[in-house]
Amino acid sequence: MIVAELRIPDGPALILCGTGPAPAEVVARGPRASTSASAVSSREGWNAVVPLQASRWAGPLLPLPVDDYALTVDGEAADIAPVPLTMLGPIRAEVSGSTLRVGPPVDPAYDSGEGQAALERRYATRPDGLENAAFFESRLGHVAGGDPRAIDGELARRAPAVTRYWSVVDLSVAVPDGAVAVVEGSPQWWRARGAARLLVVDDWLRRRFVRSPGQVVLQTWHGSPPRRLGLRLPGWNARRAAAVVRESLRWNVLLAQSPYAAQSLSRGYAFNRAVWIEGGPRNDVLVTAGPGDDARAALGIGTAEQVLLHAVLDPERAAQVDAAELARRTGALVVRVGVHRDHAAGETGPRVIDATDYPDPARLLLAADALVTDRSPLMFDFSVTGKPMYFVESAAGAAAPDRPFVVDLAARAPGPLVSTLVELVEAIAEHDPAAHAERYAQWRAVFNGRDDGHAAERVVARILDQGFVDA
Repeated sequence: MIVAELRIPDGPALILCGTGPAPAEVVARGPRASTSASAVSSREGWNAVVPLQASRWAGPLLPLPVDDYALTVDGEAADIAPVPLTMLGPIRAEVSGSTLRVGPPVDPAYDSGEGQAALERRYATRPDGLENAAFFESRLGHVAGGDPRAIDGELARRAPAVTRYWSVVDLSVAVPDGAVAVVEGSPQWWRARGAARLLVVDDWLRRRFVRSPGQVVLQTWHGSPPRRLGLRLPGWNARRAAAVVRESLRWNVLLAQSPYAAQSLSRGYAFNRAVWIEGGPRNDVLVTAGPGDDARAALGIGTAEQVLLHAVLDPERAAQVDAAELARRTGALVVRVGVHRDHAAGETGPRVIDATDYPDPARLLLAADALVTDRSPLMFDFSVTGKPMYFVESAAGAAAPDRPFVVDLAARAPGPLVSTLVELVEAIAEHDPAAHAERYAQWRAVFNGRDDGHAAERVVARILDQGFVDA
């Protein structure tokens, strides 16, 4: 049996010690990241220092994401003596059998129902006033991106005195320079969310939230919705309706990419307060940046490579397009993305990259030469680039009855509408920009009328003009 120890020599690490010949490699492999080490022989046997940090997408070295990691020695499941839960600065970890469990750096005393309830009471009844700070959260803390990230960057430029907190699920999420990462559920997280004058979020506010007097919540949502949502879903459900209305009452301002998005979100959430139709700040880079070399480098893609971005909305329908076969038939590299990490496309191969958890989707749009999608919300963003778009519709119908779509692609699609891989390959090979030029222009007029590269500037100007924070 291998003896293990969790400690922090030059960063959080798992120390393994064994007898006999030194193995060539020790690996800790998880769903989203992996790390490894070579063993070093010693007089007593061998030891290996496995760093509990990793660089993802050519980014900085950060703690491993919260997950379970399979421990292997030269490809075989490791037989390791158990190691109890240990706090290691930016993470906590424990070893059980051949599994390394990595958790967030939250004291276990707080990471429980009773502990969270105590923190909630503490900060709901705090005597202190609000802080000249902004609290950002994107994709429920799994990334620091989207509209909140673009607004953060412009706010940092225009109002450097504002403290910027970023809500993250763990410290594997890289936050913008100068910002403060606060891990969900930690005392620091509860304090920051309760004390910040401005909250900028792109989804529901997690856990219990009561807006403090003077606090402002700016809801950006995560792109224009391609389907009905909230109160507009078919069938009456009293519990769902109550939850939707309760959530929307937490918001002060709703940011919308276009009049279409404003109407869809306002009706879906019975939101009748301020709506800012300013375009998508996340899309500013699509207008202002040059070629997507940064994303291509992080993905290991050459500048001359043809790239098809396959954006998947419904994983169960993704089988209509075999990514590996699409790559083989077109000669392109296929980069697949799901709606978010929990709905990843999941398919990889020599010419297929799953980039669902890539932190900056706008860079993927810049890197791609064309979009293939089954109505992912990215279709409303990719059209800012003016590059070709191909739409894959189900042969059984365009929408599931419980989540109907609200855009008639048969009448409005700015690109070919196909239902099979064969049709898709033919459409790509025979692409004629003129055939869909008129529809493409109409699409952009409706859905991208304000995507001019200055959305973040306009949003932050309104934030400062209305005194949500002080410059």
